[in-house]
Amino acid sequence: MRAVRRFTVHARVPDQLSGLTALATNLRWTWHPPTRDLFASMDNALFRRIRDPLRMLTVIPAARLDELAADAGFLASTRAAIEDLQRYVTEPRWYQRLAADNGDEERVPEAIAYFSLEFGVHEALPNYSGGLGVLAGDHLKAASDLGVPMIGVGPLYRAGYFRQSLSLDGWQVEHYPVIDPSGLPLELLTEPSGEPVLVHVAMPGRRELRAQIWKASVGRVPLLLLDTDVEGNDDDLRGVTDRLYGGDADHRIRQEILAGIGGMRAVRRYCELTGHPQPTVFHTNEGHAGFLGLERMREILGAGSLTFDEALSAVRAGTVFTTHTPVSAGIDRFPVDLVQHYFGDGRLLPNVDPRRVLALGAEDNPGMFNMAHMGLRLAQRANGVSALHGRVSRRMFAKLWPGFDDAEVPIRSVTNGVHGPTWVAREMSALLGGSDEEWGHDGDGSGIDPNVTDEQLWALRRELRTNLVAEVRRRARDAWLQRGASALELGWTERIFDPDVLTVGFARRVPTYKRLTLMLRDPERLRALLLDEDHPIQIVVAGKSHPADEGGKALIQQIVRFVDDPAVRERIVFLPDYGMSMARYLYRGCDVWLNNPTRPLEACGTSGMKAALNGCLNLSIRDGWWDEYYDGSNGWAIPTADGVTDPLLRDDLEAAALYDLLGQQIAPLFYDRDAGGVPQGWMSMIWHTLRTLGPRVQASRMVREYVESCYLPAATMVALASADGYAGSRSLAEYRTRLDIAWPRVRVRDTELIVEGADSLVVGTDVRVRAGVELAGLSESDVEVQAVVGKVGDTDDLHDAVTVSMPPSARGVFETTLRLPHAGALGYTVRVLPRHGLLATPAELGKVVLP
Repeated sequence: MRAVRRFTVHARVPDQLSGLTALATNLRWTWHPPTRDLFASMDNALFRRIRDPLRMLTVIPAARLDELAADAGFLASTRAAIEDLQRYVTEPRWYQRLAADNGDEERVPEAIAYFSLEFGVHEALPNYSGGLGVLAGDHLKAASDLGVPMIGVGPLYRAGYFRQSLSLDGWQVEHYPVIDPSGLPLELLTEPSGEPVLVHVAMPGRRELRAQIWKASVGRVPLLLLDTDVEGNDDDLRGVTDRLYGGDADHRIRQEILAGIGGMRAVRRYCELTGHPQPTVFHTNEGHAGFLGLERMREILGAGSLTFDEALSAVRAGTVFTTHTPVSAGIDRFPVDLVQHYFGDGRLLPNVDPRRVLALGAEDNPGMFNMAHMGLRLAQRANGVSALHGRVSRRMFAKLWPGFDDAEVPIRSVTNGVHGPTWVAREMSALLGGSDEEWGHDGDGSGIDPNVTDEQLWALRRELRTNLVAEVRRRARDAWLQRGASALELGWTERIFDPDVLTVGFARRVPTYKRLTLMLRDPERLRALLLDEDHPIQIVVAGKSHPADEGGKALIQQIVRFVDDPAVRERIVFLPDYGMSMARYLYRGCDVWLNNPTRPLEACGTSGMKAALNGCLNLSIRDGWWDEYYDGSNGWAIPTADGVTDPLLRDDLEAAALYDLLGQQIAPLFYDRDAGGVPQGWMSMIWHTLRTLGPRVQASRMVREYVESCYLPAATMVALASADGYAGSRSLAEYRTRLDIAWPRVRVRDTELIVEGADSLVVGTDVRVRAGVELAGLSESDVEVQAVVGKVGDTDDLHDAVTVSMPPSARGVFETTLRLPHAGALGYTVRVLPRHGLLATPAELGKVVLP
């Protein structure tokens, strides 16, 4: 029989222990060991099994709760934990000190809204699929630790992503467990009447999509999650938030409309009810929630007499857009007809012209609506997630800024980071020193206890590897039982892996570009590495393929068939159902973290950062974060077959390089021991990694960068744009109109390079550049005229260029002095760019005039 409805009955918690509920529902416990210790002290075996305080309160026997309610020591510990949490969520932290030091309170936003389609805070809240969601969760945690007043926003999925198992022949099998939000660490947001808060989003056919709002507390950050499984919705609308990344384009656009437009309305209502300051800065994590900018347009247009262009200036001022996609195929795109279906009748966004909506998402294909293009057009600040990805993104989106070199496209980079307190093994933090929340935050790595010896750290690394081996054996046995094996034939699973063997980890999503099976290009070489008598290695592999990706599933089946071979199955395993709980064992217990994507298709890839914080060394293609952080002593870079266009040959060459590194450098170094059994060379690399990478890969560093380079400038621009009835926005819109009319007639009439004296030109010589410019009715203050000098090669294209502003010297004449920056063949040009106080960069409007 099947239940017709699912619901959760909560335990009766004695009044003396009521504070436990607050501790269990604030997800700070996920990175705060003392709180976990408190719950473990209630029933250690039970807590180790479920690792979820809220569930623990549901299943722990009532008699044990009554016993604890009479335990003076436990009550004192509970009070101390509650006081510590209260202190954590209210005390001034880095952001509050920044605001005090800043002096100009207007410039520091009182609240920032962070929108993402998924959030991976902990497996106790299964609302994520992979790296994007875990990054969003780490972003909120680091914001909480730093005191950044952030509000997270996204959908709540009743079936999460999916749970993965394997069929007998190694094919991925998906199943979707039903989730009851009332059994999760969530609080239903209610009106003063006690009724659930509902946001309403108009749907075609005169229908309404309703969503209730669940709030998760991530330390001091509220996370608002929208749930459409409510009475009053038609059956198809109830299923809008059924699962993550499921369904067709129609289902997906409904989710993204809900995330952006419904999410914006949820934030507004939450702030009204709680007194939380309304956000002034809005951060869109990928294009999925980009429709939030349109909802803000609706708000502004509905409140006053602004035009669309004036409102657009105000919206752009406060919007930050982060792209995670290094290839066009990874961008969300919808048929224009589908977008027109949802926006065309004007009910979804009253006062917003649907034609202008379609223009925001326009791309080369007139039949498609591009969510990334809309995100970039609605945001004044945009970034990629590593230095390399920033370069790739500038090249990828360069057509939106015609006439500019790729390097000038206004997309910067903020390299991702990971939340150290979540991912660092507790034993590692205890050994290296520092508090559980702050380890690794010191900018120079000086937080590491200098008295820790190689022997101590090596012993801990073996302990963590031993823990991983036990987990591998348990999960491998469970996986075989799921595949239909008998327990009687699984005795060999107790021999899987060895705590003293070099352990390599490879775990991530399984799109083709991540090359899960690169290690199988030469199966015999891999077998030889696994079974080497002197320097054996063991490899743990995990990862999920998108349910619709048959190619990814075939890759999983290929590797499963290899690891099923009795000759190697004790040295290599594939563990199904990769998630955060498994990841912690892998990051902490592996010696080497393998990553071999096709360069440059990895935007960042943060799993190797989490491993590095635990003393694991990276072995990776120089892609994503590793391209900028690899220094030759903190791991190994797999050589890339640059210039090889045949993908199969490229895979063969890079796989051969991988085998060579493992067999000739990595394994020998790991097994080269001193008299005490410690691999001194290996330990030197671990210490170097901890001291140099530890501070750089932290999410606290990432969030500080976002605050200083994105949020604070955006808040300043919002203040300028919105003051005096949006006078700044009106000014910028009027300027853009004048610019659109005049720009086709603006031209550089003539230029002149003037060399003073008779000396030959040498590096450092000062020269004058003069240009006559026809401004077509624009004033000199409306433009920025620049001289650009750089190297030239076989063509006249400038590179390594230096740009110098040219102030006016007479009507229509601009002039400057510049110092020649290079030797060799140089060239120069003059260009004209827009200039306005509310532009973040001269390239922002995509307008440039060249001779």
